[in-house]
Amino acid sequence: MLTYFIRRVFTAILTLIIAAFAVSMLIYLVPGDPVDAMMGDSSSFVSPERVEEIRSQLGLDKPVYLQFPFFMANVLRGDMGRTIFGNEPVLPLLLSKLPNTLILAFAGLAVAILIGVPLGYIAAYQKGKFLDSILMLGATLGISMPVFWLGLMLLVLFSMMLGIFPVAGSGFGSLVLPAFTSGVIAAATIARMARSTMVEILQEDYIRSARAKGLSERIVLMRHAVKPSLVGVVGMIAHMFTWMLGGQIIIENVFAWDGLGQLAVSALLNREYNLIQGYILIYSTMVVTISVVLDLIYAGLDPRIRYE
Repeated sequence: MLTYFIRRVFTAILTLIIAAFAVSMLIYLVPGDPVDAMMGDSSSFVSPERVEEIRSQLGLDKPVYLQFPFFMANVLRGDMGRTIFGNEPVLPLLLSKLPNTLILAFAGLAVAILIGVPLGYIAAYQKGKFLDSILMLGATLGISMPVFWLGLMLLVLFSMMLGIFPVAGSGFGSLVLPAFTSGVIAAATIARMARSTMVEILQEDYIRSARAKGLSERIVLMRHAVKPSLVGVVGMIAHMFTWMLGGQIIIENVFAWDGLGQLAVSALLNREYNLIQGYILIYSTMVVTISVVLDLIYAGLDPRIRYE
């Protein structure tokens, strides 16, 4: 298990280095002069000293082969540069928004698990029956529903028409609708995975043997069926969690939730490339970390994985 853990951590570090290199090269995708593109229409009002300061912050005054080491050295010191407008440190600004994004993602994940896993297992147990068809129809509709459309419909119904939840904000009352929006769509995918996994397991010989021995249906399901099914379900849950972290850009802007997603859209509109680089790097780190944790959970649920 220790060897497996070390190998996965090494792979994760290598992935993050590649992601950091890609992020550091992002500036070269900007047509023309990067600093002029960042400043946009206001470039004519910026002093030459400020332009040279921005070039120095971005490492553009250094040879190309030194710019990635320069970028990495700054990142390892916790320095991702400063914003073009406002001259604020990028990393503290991103970290100040991160808790709200994580709160929304975990709340949405909780909704997805509480809805998706039980409904998927119920559909599997009722395979081929009317309830199974209704649940899978609902899951298909959930997967097909655009997240921004569902968010807007919930906002119109529960905030504007019924006045139950606030239209915008970052408090507990404002958390319900965005968490339900991301959670319902993720629950549809999780339910389909839970159903297909459980259907396969319920057809295994050892399940038939357990039933033939006279074990109660509850014991057969809870002791012999649920744990093997968790390997696929946990993988889908982790996948949907990374989707939620990325999809928060849409949800946070629909519900005016003060998180990383809303900040990222503002950075794109204002050509704040330092902020964009920092956002991508933080998101990549979270995705890679989730991937490592998921692999370790896999290895715990299925010992065969750690010996592959």
